[in-house]
Amino acid sequence: MAVKLTKNEQKKQKDALRQYQRYLPTLQLKKQQLQIVIREAENEIKALREEQRKAVEALSGWISVYGGNASFSSENSIENLVEIDRIEKDKGNIAGVVVPVFKDLLFKRIEYDLSLYPLWVDKALDALKAIAKYDALVATLEERIELLSRELRTTTQRVNLFEKVKIPETKENIRVIGIYLQDQQTSAVVRGKIAKKKLVKVS
Repeated sequence: MAVKLTKNEQKKQKDALRQYQRYLPTLQLKKQQLQIVIREAENEIKALREEQRKAVEALSGWISVYGGNASFSSENSIENLVEIDRIEKDKGNIAGVVVPVFKDLLFKRIEYDLSLYPLWVDKALDALKAIAKYDALVATLEERIELLSRELRTTTQRVNLFEKVKIPETKENIRVIGIYLQDQQTSAVVRGKIAKKKLVKVS
């Protein structure tokens, strides 16, 4: 980029450099915060998936119930008694990004005839709801990761722009202007001395 080789431009470039150098650490800190929070959310997802796996394993004695419910007709399948109504979420703020915060998973109230199901049906339904809750927690965290990752990409681009383009470019502009102004000053001094000698000779 061509710059004017003037003192005003030199001041403008120095002001811009100070601004970039003041803003860059904030961007770098934000980038680090986002990376840490994304890693934490990814680790949380792994932990939740492991807990969910253990919860499913604990139901291995009822595998036929959860697999195909062979003992019931398809319309009386136990899974039909569990239907998600909605996921309740709140909003949080991480490094300036509005993110979802899981509050609760709500299920539709489904009435059923107790005579059609075994005694452990309530316990089975509670277990199914608990397993479904893991999916809702994970989905919320995945949504959070997506939003934070998007912000991380933008922040990283800005950090790179400042580190690799703006700051080096501005420093170079200041150097070039400084050399030019110094040369101009030296030339002015030389011209002044030559003019003075000419005046002395004339007198």
